[in-house]
Amino acid sequence: MLYKGSCHCGKIAFEVEGDLTGAVRCNCSICSRKGALLWAVPHEAFRVLAWGDDLGKYTFGNHVIAHRFCRTCGIHPFAEDVSEGSERSAYVNIHCIDDLDLDAVPVLDFDGRAA
Repeated sequence: MLYKGSCHCGKIAFEVEGDLTGAVRCNCSICSRKGALLWAVPHEAFRVLAWGDDLGKYTFGNHVIAHRFCRTCGIHPFAEDVSEGSERSAYVNIHCIDDLDLDAVPVLDFDGRAA
């Protein structure tokens, strides 16, 4: 299924192809503060449609995940694996997907603090 989404102001827009069977709630220092529910997809299934100069990037720790945010409205629509290779993933914040019934998506808690 094709899903579309964006940040709050719409300057960062994306689409993602896949079966949304669940999301992850991570308790690491950044995810717990953002309150994001993340859907991991192969990077090639994720496409950023609009970004311009509005797409910010934040990394920390081992710098393998780029946490993306809108410089205008501050919303975090996705993150992505910045390692090299074909096994890269994107992590879509399902709160930013248009017309999604969040209550219908099973959520798995992940202990990112211990990882």
